[in-house]
Amino acid sequence: MSKRCFDVCEEKEINCSQKDCRHWIEYPDDLNCSIVCANKNGALTLHETALRLGVSFVRVKQNQDSALIRIQKAIKRSEELADVFIE
Repeated sequence: MSKRCFDVCEEKEINCSQKDCRHWIEYPDDLNCSIVCANKNGALTLHETALRLGVSFVRVKQNQDSALIRIQKAIKRSEELADVFIE
């Protein structure tokens, strides 16, 4: 199995230059990679996320709130569908 780019970057401790990669972030402390960031730091606070993405804390919070609402709606829909099939 070939190594993935973030494995190579971590192994060689070099910043990723693959700007078209969906995991790329402009944050050299994490080798410009969100996967490296997650492996190295674990869960981030909203402030840490905002810093890495170059957006405001408020914007990250808005995105989190929106995602949680969508997740809650999806759970409710799946429960309603389960009820239909059980009856």
